[in-house]
Amino acid sequence: MSMKRPFSATLATLTVALALSIAFPFARLTAQQTQGPITPKSGNTVQQPPNDTIRVRVALVNLPVTVRDASGELVLNLQKKDFHVLDNGVEQTVDSFDLGGEPLSAVLLFETSTRVAPLLPAVQKAGIVFTQTVIGPSGDAAVFGYNETIDKLLPFTGDHDQIEKAIANLKPVTSGTRLYDALSSAVSQLRERPPTRRRVIIVVGEARDSGSEQKLGEVLRQAQLANVVIYTVGLSTTAADLKSQPRPAQTTKGTPPGIFGMPPVPGTAQTPTTEQQQRGGSIDLMALAEWAVLHAAAVVKDHPLEVATVATGGMYQSTFKDRSIEKAVDSIGAELNAQYTLSYHPVGSGAAGYHKLQVTVDRPEDTVRTRPGYYLEAK
Repeated sequence: MSMKRPFSATLATLTVALALSIAFPFARLTAQQTQGPITPKSGNTVQQPPNDTIRVRVALVNLPVTVRDASGELVLNLQKKDFHVLDNGVEQTVDSFDLGGEPLSAVLLFETSTRVAPLLPAVQKAGIVFTQTVIGPSGDAAVFGYNETIDKLLPFTGDHDQIEKAIANLKPVTSGTRLYDALSSAVSQLRERPPTRRRVIIVVGEARDSGSEQKLGEVLRQAQLANVVIYTVGLSTTAADLKSQPRPAQTTKGTPPGIFGMPPVPGTAQTPTTEQQQRGGSIDLMALAEWAVLHAAAVVKDHPLEVATVATGGMYQSTFKDRSIEKAVDSIGAELNAQYTLSYHPVGSGAAGYHKLQVTVDRPEDTVRTRPGYYLEAK
């Protein structure tokens, strides 16, 4: 025979629970904090909290910041008090500050299409530069190749010999270049790395994509939310063409129109690139990067490697000769070792939509580079 619980016992239990929630208001929040801001993975069901529980989502924004002086040299002597962070125009309090100290996790993405086959020997020679100047003694890396497929060649490891061996064994496979899908896979891999590690993608390939299901803008949104910084080493298409057999000319699709200050040239799609070209000036990569993130479903056909770096606070390195690949990787490693990391919890800048970021220092002669913002979906 079932017995009913006495009312007094039930009331006592609720009283104790209420007292604990008042005494320890942050007990639930500590377990909720994430390295982010991070949105749920696509396709996953988000479990809703019980009706009697109030949960607060605390977002931590990490900003990679590179500072150079008037001569282009890296600045290494700044303190936390020297930095000012604006999120949607609202100044934030920097909670933590570091200079190249946290170990990093890197995904190394190599184009392995037949288009760049003549350049792969030079890429393979750079293997030791990746391990010595980029990964370092405390970092780890995974190695991917991309062509018509995305090939995981090596899972995350801190073993330099394995990383160098994976790079030395790169082989051309097919003619496809699914760059955006490869970037998306790399972001997913890095999202699972410990939050105490810096998250970096280094792409070595051409400035082109063919066959990807993902759009660049959506990939960059996810990279920003996961605090992933993208560095790119652009292989010279001209050099590859000179060393390979001629191939039929290919056409590219136009970019869907956005909202711009000038009317488009008849028969062409309007983007920040064409807007700037109409004005007779150089391309505004920052505007193009922000446009790509805001128009996540649109096609970006211009300067994808440079746009990816600008949108995430990384650096693009162009290569014109085979021997410059090692120099490009070495420059990336030098910057990573001299990069500041600023962290803050956003306050007063709104929740959903695009958050525009600006970082300045108290030395006007210095140049500051970081990612321009991040995008939060409305709940």
